[in-house]
Amino acid sequence: MTEPSWRKPTGIFAILALIAAWAALVASLSTMVERWPVLVQAIFYLIAGIAWILPLKPLLRWMETGRFKD
Repeated sequence: MTEPSWRKPTGIFAILALIAAWAALVASLSTMVERWPVLVQAIFYLIAGIAWILPLKPLLRWMETGRFKD
């Protein structure tokens, strides 16, 4: 029988910390963003809402294999 990996619980906490930090960063920019035209705000929030996903691929790979790169 194999021993359970500590990487998955650690990775879950890292993902939650990443989401919290990203949300805090975007929220801290809101006073600046609110002065922009509505269409530019929408584009900014669309990009900000997707950009946090980019660091997840290496983190998920590490959780499964123990390596960040292939």
